[in-house]
Amino acid sequence: MISRFVVVPAVPTETESMRSGVRFYCKTAPIGFNLYDNEEKLRLKTVYETRAQAESACLELNQECLQSMLSEHDSLPTS
Repeated sequence: MISRFVVVPAVPTETESMRSGVRFYCKTAPIGFNLYDNEEKLRLKTVYETRAQAESACLELNQECLQSMLSEHDSLPTS
């Protein structure tokens, strides 16, 4: 079973750019980590500085999701 949330490297953000002839060069901010939602197919906006912080948040979100699914399953009427 694939986890709903997984850790992915963050997309670098451009902080400034400079031109040299016909080429543009840009500086980027340090990369951190994001969480990716496999169900919604989108990257969450929160940026974590370390992989450990991202893994912790990911584990927490996946546990909440599992608990939610289990409580929905328990509340279903049985025939």
